Amino acid sequence: MGRFDGKVALITGSGRGIGKAIALRLAAEGADIVVNYFRNREPAEETVAELQALGRRAEIVKANVAEQSDLEQMFGFVGEQFGGLDILVNNAASGYNRPVMEQRVKGWDWTMNINARSALFAAQQAVPLMEARGGGTIINISSIGAHRVLPEYVMVGVSKAALEAVTRYLAVELASKQIVVNAVSAGPVETDALKHFPQFREVIETRLEESATFTPAGRNPTPEDIAGVVAFLCTPDAYMIRGQVLVIDGGFTIRV
Repeated sequence: MGRFDGKVALITGSGRGIGKAIALRLAAEGADIVVNYFRNREPAEETVAELQALGRRAEIVKANVAEQSDLEQMFGFVGEQFGGLDILVNNAASGYNRPVMEQRVKGWDWTMNINARSALFAAQQAVPLMEARGGGTIINISSIGAHRVLPEYVMVGVSKAALEAVTRYLAVELASKQIVVNAVSAGPVETDALKHFPQFREVIETRLEESATFTPAGRNPTPEDIAGVVAFLCTPDAYMIRGQVLVIDGGFTIRV
């Protein structure tokens, strides 16, 4: 038996990268999965096919998590298809990578709404679905840029700091509903998304010949590393962990 047999999990932005790894990990341990995407349907369909190959039920839903109407439709879909929800992973993220002096109000609103605001209002939608199952788990995916200054990362960094604050408030206010809330802060994970942060890679590479050499763990974290921690946080063993931000970076930030 898997740890998540009979559980239903929704992972936003799960067509690729960390979100996909989380979906595959939870499915490998028994969960049925709702895959969310916004722009690129093909990777999401590929993820669904991989989940189904594991023998799990997998459904796909398109939604821009920054739009309240999309959130309502997505969680309505989950309720109709599964009758409840056990695990919500707020993983979808976006942002404008520019220096402070080149940022614009539109970029601020876009980034904050997708990366931080969506977690609060997704939680609102998830709560009744989780209460129908006797409780649940919410995991928010953050970034080391919430506390460390990375080149041209101001919008995403600030939004992730806000996301971590939302995590703490949700953890306290939803505890009475038997809903456990935490966050995972990912270090320099090798994903397609990292290609959009060339300045970050340059910083890593100029600090050392290989970032893996600099990292105490001896290598960079992988999407699977993040997925393993997320899976643990969704188990009863993590019941007493509330409102915390677990940094998964192999010790990278403690040496910077």
